[in-house]
Formats: sequence, C-alpha cells, structure tokens
Amino acid sequence: MENQTTVPYFLLLEFSKNRHLQLLHFFFFFVLYLTTVTTNLLIISAVIMDHRLHNPMYFFLMNLALQDLGIASVIVPKSMINSLMDTRNISYFGCVAQVFLFLSFEASDFSLLTVMAYDRYVAICHPLHYEMVMSWKYCIKIVIVVWVTGILYGMLHTSGTFSILFCSNVVNQFFCEIPQLLKLSCSGINLPEVGILVAGAIAGLGCFTFIIVSYAVIFKTVLRIPSEKGRQKALSTCIPHLTVVFMLVLSGCITYLRPSSNTVSYLYIGLTVLYALLPPLFNPVIYSMRNQNIKCVLSQLWKF
Repeated sequence: MENQTTVPYFLLLEFSKNRHLQLLHFFFFFVLYLTTVTTNLLIISAVIMDHRLHNPMYFFLMNLALQDLGIASVIVPKSMINSLMDTRNISYFGCVAQVFLFLSFEASDFSLLTVMAYDRYVAICHPLHYEMVMSWKYCIKIVIVVWVTGILYGMLHTSGTFSILFCSNVVNQFFCEIPQLLKLSCSGINLPEVGILVAGAIAGLGCFTFIIVSYAVIFKTVLRIPSEKGRQKALSTCIPHLTVVFMLVLSGCITYLRPSSNTVSYLYIGLTVLYALLPPLFNPVIYSMRNQNIKCVLSQLWKF
C-alpha cells in the first residue's frame, strides 16, 4: 500500500479471535451503549418536559447530554457490529467520519463544560446580575458557538490527519483514533497535524485553567455564605460539574500522556474505554445524584 494517499478501508483492532470472547465484547458494549443512551435521553427528556428545569444551567446540561450521546454513538455501534459479524473492516470514509464526529463532539463537550463553569460563577458570585448576564438569547448564542467550535476543531484535525500517505491500513485501536492513524504515515512526522495538536492542547489547557480559577473564586464565595443550607445548595450545583471535568481530564491525560508503544496492551484499551466511553455514561448519573430537581423530575418520569 506504499505511496497511496488513501487506502480502500482500515482494519480495526479486534478484541479477540475467540468467538465466545467476541460475543462477550458485543454484549458488554451493548449494555454500556444502551445504558448510556437511556441515561442521557432521560436527562434530555427531563429538561424538555419540566418547566422547573427551564433555566440556563439545565439547558447547558441538556446539550452536554446530546454531545455525550454523540460520542458514544460514533464509536460503540461500529465496534459492536464488527464483533457480532466477526470482521475488522471500516471503510476509508467511515474512518474519516468517525474521526471528525468524535473530535467534534469531544471538543464541543469540553467547551461546554467551560461555559458551565462560567454559568456557576455568575450564579454564585453575582446572583443579582445572573438573569441579565445569562439571558436566554445569550445562552443560545453561546451554545451555537460551542457547537461550531467543535465542528471546526474536528474539521481541522480530520483534514490534517487524512492528508498523510498511509503505508498500512491496520489501526491498533477499536476505533479510528488519531495517534494510531498517524503511526501509519509513510512520511514521518506530519507537521500540520502536530501544529493542530499543540494548538488544541494549549486551548484545552486554557479552558481547564479557566475552570479551576472560576471554581477557586466560587468556593471562596461559598465559604462566606452564612447559612449551612445555602452553602450546601451552592455546592450541590458545583460538585457534579467539577467531578465531570476532572474525570474527563484525568482519564484523557492517563490515556494520551503515557509512554508511546508500537504494541497495544489490554491496559491501553481499558484506558481508552475509560476516557472515551465512561464519561458519557457517568455524566448524567453524577448530575442526577447531587441535584434534587433532576432526581425529582426523573422519579416522576419513571413513575409515568
């Protein structure tokens, strides 16, 4: 396959050659995907159907659930089908679409988490100005910018990654992941893609720093609240968001900052699952456990 800019298809990593283990993988991913879809759809339904949740914080949470649904749907179904059909193939354009959609959803997801930190900052540190600052018109504009930013980020990475010459079509991962695709390059280091990766890392570090600084100010303000009930109410809206941010950042760092290797271990696959698939599953659970309004609405939906 040397000296080709494209390959007809890619071969994804198979979890096992044993048929029983392949079916076990299918069942595990099926349960994981079904649970992820169910929990996120419950959050979306709760926000849409109950007027008590018609405010900016829950509007952002609904969009986060949509992004989490997208992340899981881009990766899991194809992996399930491959295990069920005992195949490894993904078409070239299917791989392009997977890279673009996964990165777009991930980028918009982290951008939205940054916006949600700002929302909590305004709500707790400047409550009298909250309705004026976080108006519906402004919130809709913010969400549009978040989605457009994610799409542009996905387009840049996708164009940079698939501009290389591929000397092999064997991807050592269960989905089309950029680090594994770049290892297939015939031309060595891809400077444009490296530049995009560095720019993305700087932007991500900037967002993370903004979140940390915002919560430092928030916690300082919360400690000044005289009533214990007031402090608990403020923290109940902050802790789930902060937990989601740290889970996403830590799992991503553990996955991508580990020493590079030409062989893929089960540990690396497990870390990838932790980074890519568990946050979309646990995000709605974390928010539901700490938020009384969501718990109340979800219990009503369950009874219905």
